[in-house]
Amino acid sequence: MSRPLRLLIALPCLNEAETVAKVIASLPRDLPGIASTSVLVVDDGSSDETRARAVAAGAHVISHGYNRGVGAAFQTMLRYAVGEGFDVMANIDADGQFDASEIALLVAPVVAGEADFVTGSRFVDRALIPHNMPSVKRWGNERMSTLISTLTQKKFHDVSCGFRGYSREALLQLNLHGRFTYTQETFLDLTSKGLRVKEVPVHVSYHEGRKSRVAQSIPKYAVRTASIILRLYRDYNPLKFFFALGAAFLLPGLGFISFLGWHYLATGHFSGHIWAGFVGGGLSFVGMMFGILGVVADMLDRIRVNQERILYELKRRAPRADHDVP
Repeated sequence: MSRPLRLLIALPCLNEAETVAKVIASLPRDLPGIASTSVLVVDDGSSDETRARAVAAGAHVISHGYNRGVGAAFQTMLRYAVGEGFDVMANIDADGQFDASEIALLVAPVVAGEADFVTGSRFVDRALIPHNMPSVKRWGNERMSTLISTLTQKKFHDVSCGFRGYSREALLQLNLHGRFTYTQETFLDLTSKGLRVKEVPVHVSYHEGRKSRVAQSIPKYAVRTASIILRLYRDYNPLKFFFALGAAFLLPGLGFISFLGWHYLATGHFSGHIWAGFVGGGLSFVGMMFGILGVVADMLDRIRVNQERILYELKRRAPRADHDVP
């Protein structure tokens, strides 16, 4: 990217009245290669003075009216960035845990054309791992990063960080569905489309006594996030997904049938183990049904890909706003 670009810095908020104005004031407004910088706050149903203080601090504010989830807040940010014609978007939490000056680290690779999606990483540089991060949260982040790395076949150290930068191409390509969260889904969506992803080390400070707005319950967060990932993997890799389920039934089924066959060859009759035939036949039937379902789902996946291409072209060709917002 050689021409000056328009940057949108977006903050999802839920009851961040104490910190949102301070974070907005700390945002960098003069970055290399960036012609203008605008600030968007998405108020996800706050019950305090978040909206009023964000407006007073000079941000453009979109309010949901009720709490729809950080995933839904991100989708609102995404639609706004695309609709208003921004070239680059950076998102940062409004609680002050991240160093706003490091937005430059997220934007620079995008401006230089080195990456489409740049994500802040709390773990890629071990010297920057926050010492007061709860051990269970760190363990969960590491397991989630391992899972996403396995699914994408690329190595990532931190897939849950909410401090990121996106090129316009990434903004156009992103098509997310999760309302609860968006962080892991973004990796799966963009890597499946061949976009370039880069991790950069960032600083983070965990405030004593503060509870996460998203992961208030670690087990609940894990279940809901796993559900999003599972459904996304099903949609993007239907053959692998359903064939794996089919094999989980078919292989044991064939084992029972083989056992019954061995018993017949050894004794000359089926008596005593006819049950193995029924169990094996039932499991094999279910396994084959999953296999057929996988073939059908793979056909439907082609329709999904074509629909996403059409959606991408519609967004790409839509008129771009030339005006700036606060």
